[in-house]
Amino acid sequence: MHRIVYLERESIVAAVRRPAFPHHWREHACTLQAEVGERLAGATIAIVNKLQLDAGLIAMLPSLEMIAVAATGTNNVDLDACRARGVVVSNIRGYAVHTVPEHVFALLLALSRNLIAYRQSVAAGRWQRAEQFCFFDFPIRDLCGATLAIVGSGSLGNGVARLAEAFGMHVLRSERKGAATLRPGHTPFADVLREADVISLHCPLTSATRHLIGADELRAMKRSALLINTARGGLVDEAALLAALREGLIAGAGFDVLSVEPPVAGNPLLAPELLALPNFLLTPHVAWASQPAMQALADQLTANIEAFVRGEPQNRVA
Repeated sequence: MHRIVYLERESIVAAVRRPAFPHHWREHACTLQAEVGERLAGATIAIVNKLQLDAGLIAMLPSLEMIAVAATGTNNVDLDACRARGVVVSNIRGYAVHTVPEHVFALLLALSRNLIAYRQSVAAGRWQRAEQFCFFDFPIRDLCGATLAIVGSGSLGNGVARLAEAFGMHVLRSERKGAATLRPGHTPFADVLREADVISLHCPLTSATRHLIGADELRAMKRSALLINTARGGLVDEAALLAALREGLIAGAGFDVLSVEPPVAGNPLLAPELLALPNFLLTPHVAWASQPAMQALADQLTANIEAFVRGEPQNRVA
């Protein structure tokens, strides 16, 4: 009988259906990294979200047969170690095709129309003191006619592209940084940096994409450009972004992710001066978290486990 251990149950707010086969089920609201090995002892199926399962931990768990990741990203799991041990790893796909693109555009609209700055001005009494019916302290830009570049392929990037086209934006699909060949329909990464009014990141975090956007890339962007990151915090050099916003190298940024979550003291993007700026918006990794999306995630999580037990693993990454 399978022993299933869910280590981070509170990481989603949705009903999780128990698998339709005989099993033992144990769930923990949350788990410290130091508790992972003890709590997974004897487990055949582990459900994780962001906890790290490295090669050392996997070697300590001889009963483990499957890791069901309750998210799309799997950079927290040592996939090579799983392959070597024959441990199946499945992730969640396609559940956030509406909620993440909508969050991207929430950030983009707020930045391009300077909503935060105007709200702050109203709260400070600026409108009440105005000599006419409105005031124009901050520039407002239309999305229609602007160029949006999508870095990273997949359902989320495609969802952002659909919304961008509905707004009348010109969409570029970026080729991989440093690619030797150019795929049809793609634009060289260097050209994307120079041409885009908005760059939206939708790629996984790997050794090849870590600090994909650094000081050099930020300097290559338009001074009027916006950078949106709802993918992974490590894609952007956070210290370089802080410096770029201080120097006005780009017009603004909207982020839903940080390199370490929950954040730790000293993260550059949590600097009080930065959080006070109306042209930098930071949300706490909630782009994916609409109620319909979380329920779809929970349903797919159970379906992945049932498919594995049937001998037909789905959404397999290892």
